[in-house]
This record gives sequence, structure tokens and C-alpha cells, in this order.
Amino acid sequence: MDSGGTEVVFESDYFRLYSDGHVERTGGMDTVPAGFDADTGVTSKDVVVNAATGVTARLYVPTIEAASSAENSAAKLPILVFFHGGYFIVGSPGQPTYHRYVNSLVAGARVVAVSVGYRLAPEHMLPAAYDDAWAALNWVVSGADPWLSDHGDLGRVFLAGASAGANIAHNMAIAAGVTGSTAAGPPRIERVILLHPSFAGEQKLEEESEAFWQANNERWAIIFPSARGGLDDPRINPTAAGAPSLAKLVGERLLVCTASEDPRAPRGRAYCAAVRASGWRGDTEWFESEGVGHCFFVSNPGSPKAAKLMDRVLAFLARH
Repeated sequence: MDSGGTEVVFESDYFRLYSDGHVERTGGMDTVPAGFDADTGVTSKDVVVNAATGVTARLYVPTIEAASSAENSAAKLPILVFFHGGYFIVGSPGQPTYHRYVNSLVAGARVVAVSVGYRLAPEHMLPAAYDDAWAALNWVVSGADPWLSDHGDLGRVFLAGASAGANIAHNMAIAAGVTGSTAAGPPRIERVILLHPSFAGEQKLEEESEAFWQANNERWAIIFPSARGGLDDPRINPTAAGAPSLAKLVGERLLVCTASEDPRAPRGRAYCAAVRASGWRGDTEWFESEGVGHCFFVSNPGSPKAAKLMDRVLAFLARH
């Protein structure tokens, strides 16, 4: 298969790379506009985080009743920073499935949310997405937008992500724990949620599918050719030799969610076990959805199992 007479040198879900360097995406790039969502009462808007790099974000606020300035100050909402999935190759905050999911999260948890629009590979090779996520996190805790400063509690930040976005959320939690923030002070990240996280490693786990492990290896080499140690780069393998200690994770509570039919599940379970074994002082929770596959809660949000997972996430966010 070719396009314009050029040869396909790599192909995976939603993505083809041609010998002349151009990229063809076959899905995952549709978008819906920000605005008022009648189903949830949530309002969203798009903002530019960094004009030089092109990092953007979609901000969300739930219905907020008018109140006195004193009441507003006391009632400021936690801020949830969310990273969409798409194996660093496709997706955006405006992708219909993720936009719908964040609307539901904001309405159910009553948080202000920031869904980060990081640059995609391979036009922007990793670590660009990680750099963008870090810049966005620091932008959030600086209260740069009035929605954040007026309605958000800058001292209470939650991180969450799905698939590749969960990988990014983990890396932001490690970065904040190891180096702090470039803002005035380290962000007060209280809780981290990893939904079907994308991790890998040079050594295949016994429970991992050979075909899936090999596909991960090939795709990672395309999108992060400068990775240290290939799939043992700490950003994709947080338990690799030389990776920062998981005891350095920022936050007080961690929720790792997996799905029994997701080939990523063995790595998610192993990650959760490794955090517990690291001596991390926070509270680690693990929740597995049975009989369903990767990110089913995004593609089929009305299913009973998606509702059960949402209930678990909302309970985790609400717990004090």
C-alpha cells in the first residue's frame, strides 16, 4: 500500500509512516468543539498553554452557583489534570470520546479539569509529549487562566490519564516527586489515577502476548528513537534498572485500573505491585474490570462495567 508513490515503512493502528517521512492517520483525530454540554451541565473552552510549541488545553468547569466572594473562596474546587490516550500518535482533548469522558468526570467529581493537548509523534518525537505535559502542569499550578484562579484550588491537584495518557500521568507524578515544579513551589498533587496505563519492557512478561510485546517494541522505536535502552527507558518501563524509585511518586493516593482482556493489564498489575513494594508512603489501590478490553470505558461509556469503573474513580476522587 502506498500514498503518492512512496513506500509504507511502518504501520500500526490508525497510523502509517511513509519512506518520504510523511504520516497518514486513519482514525483517532476527529474532534468536537468546546462549549456547554447539556447532558452534564459542564462548560469547556480551549486555551493556548505555549504558543511557541503549540501546546494547548481544554478547560472544564461544572455548574457553579453564584455566591459571595467569601463563599467562593471557601468552595474552590480541586483541579484535575487529564492526559488523553492514543499511544502518543493520535488523539486530542477534543476527540469526542475523551471530551465526553472528561465532561462526565467533571460533573460527577465536581472538579475543574484541564485536558492537555500535547504534541503527537512522530512529527514531534518523544520526549516532546512529556515536555509538553510538564509545561502544562506548571501552567496549571501557576493559575494562569481565570477559570483556574477563580474556581480552582491551586493547592489541590489531581493527575489522571488513560492508556498513553496514564503513562504520562505516571511520569508527571515521578517528575514532580523527584525534581519538584518549575513554578513557585511544587504542585500539591494529592491523587493520581492511571486508567489502563501503557507500560512495556525489553523483557516480555510471562503473561504478555508475544505479538503485542513485539508491536510495542516496534512502535516505541519509531516514536522515541533516542529512548535510553529501548523499552527499558524509565518513561515506558518504570521498574527498569536505573529508573527513579517509585517511592518518589508525588501524591497521597494512587488508583491503578486495568481490564482483564487488555494486553496491557499484566504491566499495570506489576506496576501496582512495584509501587507497594517500593516503600511509597501513599495509599495504593488497584481495580480490574473483568471481561472487557482496553479503554472500554471511553468507547462504551454507557455499559454497566463502565458505570462501575466511573463510580470507583469518583469515589476515589471524593475520598478525604
